[in-house]
Amino acid sequence: MSFQAKRILKKIISWAGLFFFALAAYMIYLQLSKYQLSDIKDALLHIPAHNLGMACLASFLGYVALSSYDYLALRYIHRKLAPWKWIFAGFIGFSVSNNAGHAIVSGGAIRYRLYTRWRFHATEIIRMVTFSGFTYLVACFFLIICGYFLTPDHAFGDGTVSKFTTLLVTIVSAVGLAVYLGASLFYKKPIVIKEVELDIPSFRMALAQIFIGGADILMASLVLYSVLIYFVPLPFDIFIGVFIIAQVLGVFSQVPGGLGVFETLFLLIIPGDHNQAVLFGALIAYRIIYYLLPLVISGIVLVSYESYQKIHRAQTIRQILAERLKLKLKKSK
Repeated sequence: MSFQAKRILKKIISWAGLFFFALAAYMIYLQLSKYQLSDIKDALLHIPAHNLGMACLASFLGYVALSSYDYLALRYIHRKLAPWKWIFAGFIGFSVSNNAGHAIVSGGAIRYRLYTRWRFHATEIIRMVTFSGFTYLVACFFLIICGYFLTPDHAFGDGTVSKFTTLLVTIVSAVGLAVYLGASLFYKKPIVIKEVELDIPSFRMALAQIFIGGADILMASLVLYSVLIYFVPLPFDIFIGVFIIAQVLGVFSQVPGGLGVFETLFLLIIPGDHNQAVLFGALIAYRIIYYLLPLVISGIVLVSYESYQKIHRAQTIRQILAERLKLKLKKSK
């Protein structure tokens, strides 16, 4: 590939980050456009301020955990970066990928745009994104196992096929987790894919991946639980199993934000005969707090950052031109 072609490709990937941000905003619009504004308003007003505050706190801590994916990834490739930068990249990347879906592509495009500005090579970014993908995957393996034991027996129906499928997914998750942890202990050779070298993380790093990935999903569950518990007195040990199954299947459906998939599964699995309108009200509040607000905040931050970068580049160019002009004047004298 020629230098010019590589340059064009890099620009396309870089600008793709902004495209996925716009896509995420559109998906949020589609999610909320199904409801009347009055319904959304009523759903939020019926939730006590204390519960909304707890949900917002859980959402904040959840995005802190998500940003820590980038911190772990930086340690994995043995690079250091100012904390505000990896927090910034992690927050923007995940607020977009949570809504746009296809996390590796959408979140990866955002990270490519940011990390290349901070002088990271493309292969380093690929290694970081791949590592973050495995962080979420092994956390899902661990949480699916937990969810299997916590989810009510009727969750996937009484049929033999449903029970077998559920058990099979749990066994695959257990095997996947065991293989990953075993490789971190005993397999030390790097894996090379198209000239990109991927090292197997240490056992300690693998445990950190499970912990941070698990903390991310746990905080997301507390956002919904905080707004739901006021209406439905559901024990947390049952709720978390339901949430894990619905969340993981929603993510692996590749539907942006698990739109519709998460809600349908959650309403199907949750035990008891509850008011569907109340449950939908809590789910709307969850979507707004965990998806919409972070996307709005990240949009404001990203636009501010891009504007600053544009102004800074213009000032730098003017400064360079002024210095060149001074140099020419000195030579002419």
